[in-house]
Amino acid sequence: MTLPDTMRAIEISEPGGPDVLRETTVPLPQPGAGEIVIRVAYAGVNRPDALQRAGAYAPPPDASPLPGLEASGEVVAVGEGARWKLGDQVCALLPGGGYAEYVVTPAAHALPVPSGMGLREAACLPENYFTVWSNVFTRGGLKAGERFLVHGGSSGIGTTAIQLAHHFGARVFATAGTAEKCAVCEKLGAERAINYRDEDFVEIMRAEGGANLILDMVGGDYIPRNVKALALEGRMVHIAFLSGPKAELNFAQVMARRLTLTGSTLRPQSVAAKAAIAEALEAQVWPLLSAGKISPVMDSTFPLAEAAAAHARMESSEHIGKIVLEVAGG
Repeated sequence: MTLPDTMRAIEISEPGGPDVLRETTVPLPQPGAGEIVIRVAYAGVNRPDALQRAGAYAPPPDASPLPGLEASGEVVAVGEGARWKLGDQVCALLPGGGYAEYVVTPAAHALPVPSGMGLREAACLPENYFTVWSNVFTRGGLKAGERFLVHGGSSGIGTTAIQLAHHFGARVFATAGTAEKCAVCEKLGAERAINYRDEDFVEIMRAEGGANLILDMVGGDYIPRNVKALALEGRMVHIAFLSGPKAELNFAQVMARRLTLTGSTLRPQSVAAKAAIAEALEAQVWPLLSAGKISPVMDSTFPLAEAAAAHARMESSEHIGKIVLEVAGG
């Protein structure tokens, strides 16, 4: 297969708002041992992309400086020892570089496109499913029958967490900011969606006996409120801080009720750690996607050249579900 020497991509011209995303031409990436190159059909748009654009989330030293942490497409080059073959359709978690016509990634971080699913939907899977599986089920230890609260229920992470937690038998609660978003959360499997603009999630969860597990991406003043909302021996997992990482917290509550506070970020984890998450997903979650028992919630699609508009849409918080960039389609 003959590939071009250069490709279209979106670069961050300087730290700033969405308008610093500019189309450019860069060399085609080459695969090393255990890596593949994907001709990108669609690339997912995620909050960490916006943080990187703003200069608040630097990529790892060995990663592409281009934004983009997930994509779907066709395998067009294979490094030594890689699992995939030319022509395979995959979706993949990326170290960076997804906002481009081609991207390189460890082969172990790619997964097959689920049966019956298009490349557009498949591009929405890796970042959310890797994050939710590792934080809700592995780190958070969610079990059937437990009360699970996810903040930002209508986001890509939230819609994924609601569906998976509901499927595996948890009682799911979610917060969202509009009646429309709350309705979406309940349709996906939340038994109660809490409109945080006029309801107190702490009171509601305490009336239910407290949350056994909370997945939080808000931070800030939500941190002490989350602690109050937890049940005895409850767990709280942090994955982002939209309202900031700092809060004043009375740790006497943590000790007295034997609470566990933890969290993680996905991008800095080792190749092996992310490969282990991919293996678990393929075994336990991909069959559910192929059977149509769960599915990504789609918000909107933008051409690659309109990445700035896609970021503006995401940062407006008006979206429900995932935003993707169309690169080559499919």
